[in-house]
Amino acid sequence: MIPTHHDYNFDKEVNRHDTNCVKWDEFSAPDIIPLWVADMDFETAPCIQQALIERMQHGCYGYTHVPESYYDANIQWFQRRHHWTIDRTSFIYTSGVVPAISAIIKALTQPGNKVLVQTPVYNCFYSCIRNNGCILAENPLKAEEGTYHIDWTDFEQKCADPAVKVFLLCNPHNPAGRVWSREELQRMGDICLQHGVFVISDEIHCEFVMPTSRPYTPFASLSEDFAQHCAVCISPSKAFNIAGLQIANIIVKDKDIRAKVDKAININEVCDVNPFGVIALQAAYTPEGEEWLNQLCHYIHENYLMTKSMLETALPHCPVTTLEGTYLLWVNIQATGKTSQQITDHLLRHAKVFVNAGTMYGETTGEGYIRINLATRRALLREGIQRIIDHIA
Repeated sequence: MIPTHHDYNFDKEVNRHDTNCVKWDEFSAPDIIPLWVADMDFETAPCIQQALIERMQHGCYGYTHVPESYYDANIQWFQRRHHWTIDRTSFIYTSGVVPAISAIIKALTQPGNKVLVQTPVYNCFYSCIRNNGCILAENPLKAEEGTYHIDWTDFEQKCADPAVKVFLLCNPHNPAGRVWSREELQRMGDICLQHGVFVISDEIHCEFVMPTSRPYTPFASLSEDFAQHCAVCISPSKAFNIAGLQIANIIVKDKDIRAKVDKAININEVCDVNPFGVIALQAAYTPEGEEWLNQLCHYIHENYLMTKSMLETALPHCPVTTLEGTYLLWVNIQATGKTSQQITDHLLRHAKVFVNAGTMYGETTGEGYIRINLATRRALLREGIQRIIDHIA
């Protein structure tokens, strides 16, 4: 059945104050515009809301089985939308992508092993490595002409280190905004295979690809060899703004590795999920959910174009990194002569705008940058960006 077309209103104001909202209730001041943590200010898709209401009305919220329809929803979504065929037996469900990454590292490394990441990168990668007693190995990305590229010589050298057991890939990349090409992913995968490095791919931002960019390519879809030597972490939480419902999946095709990961999931006690997450995922991965998501991605792209135009016009000395994927804008503030932390502290105190300091994502590679969350209603974003301009200019 083809759903009736709806025009969804992403300009609707949703008051998130006093709802125990991490993004909005971090500070008591009501006039702060929060453009920081990767959480959107949009109500989730109506089809998800309706499914949750129906489940809530049952009144009993005990331990839940994950039904076959849950797996079907995942498989059909990724086949239809991303041309990736996932085997039913490959799934391990869990409460989130960060617990998933931590458990996979636990399963496949020993304390003292190295885990390779491409910096600057999502801050929880560092804690997942540290908490498992592993050592960080960095392949710093090269900032060139408003975007980022891989230093291939360094990448191969790092993978050739026998202590490097795992490469933790961010695809699409947060905060660099890169949607890695098939060729880049193929080259990374080939090098990892050659040196016996297992790939963990965090693909939580896979639905946010700008219409002017290349499509997202699931790492495991490139070859059977890659599928057998990787674990892919996926979740609807970012795309549909349901992170609080805590639902995610690990896709591991190799049965022996999957058994190790499953054991680590149980050791870390993140083997149970809540019934609302299970329901929300199934409602999200439908034609109605897809229509909502397509309109959302268009809206975020328009937010990006507006923000880019405002910053390039008023702050030409603060270049905006090209956004191919995610809704997180990476802005170079080196020309101000101030550190990332000085800039973010100043903006919070004087402009009443909260953005992330780049050093969260890499003490060296993130210095001189700030990260701005574009996933809010356009009028509020415009006000926030204008405040930033007024207090940096």
